[in-house]
Amino acid sequence: MKNIFNLKGKVALVTGAGQGLGAVMAQILSDAGASIVCASRTLSKANEVRDTIIEGGGSSISVQVDVGNAQSVDNMIKQTLTEYGTLDILINNAGVNHRELCINMAEEQWDEVIRVNLKGIFLCSRAVGPIFMKKKQGKVINITSVIGSQALPTRGPYSASKAAVIQFTKVLALEWAPYNINVNALGPGYFKSRMNDSLNDAESILKRIPLGRMADPEELAGTIIYLSSEASNYVTGQTLFVDGGFLCN
Repeated sequence: MKNIFNLKGKVALVTGAGQGLGAVMAQILSDAGASIVCASRTLSKANEVRDTIIEGGGSSISVQVDVGNAQSVDNMIKQTLTEYGTLDILINNAGVNHRELCINMAEEQWDEVIRVNLKGIFLCSRAVGPIFMKKKQGKVINITSVIGSQALPTRGPYSASKAAVIQFTKVLALEWAPYNINVNALGPGYFKSRMNDSLNDAESILKRIPLGRMADPEELAGTIIYLSSEASNYVTGQTLFVDGGFLCN
């Protein structure tokens, strides 16, 4: 039987690939056979992930990008095409967060979260659209969050941006379906990270996770490969949550 999860020969662009889940997803896709464009606002971090992939026998380049800036995004795509000549998979992962009560939040903090988390996905998707349309195929995976579906205090702009990503995913799926392009969203729950280790409400959050624990980053592997591969060719406009049951409560 053909291995429909094999990504050999594919080129995947991962934004926010310099750290956290983005770095893990870049490595996962490389292990599945894809060539990886590691894009990050901090080039040194992207270089580290690129080097790790290459040392492991994979193919990768690193690119510095500000996903909220159209010219920077266009330059990222140009560098991708210069190196690999094509693109097959876009992982819109770059994101920021400011935790603060809405009444105390600075306008600049709100704007930054929306600019990166939402506008960034729009700009990156718009930039790859012509490539995928010409090929009549492509995979777009937008990273949302359980917080896009479940409200929590101090997550105002983050929650708003991630909820918007879910709706934007549906709209783009409708618009790009005639070109055989799959557009889906992946919604991680609480994964082990330095950011989540410092949560003031970590204990109360753990009580709301039916599986009783935070996930290891590598537990995204099956989902990200599925959405990036031929296995999901008839899936579009969907949001797949990987949350240990968090949203069941």
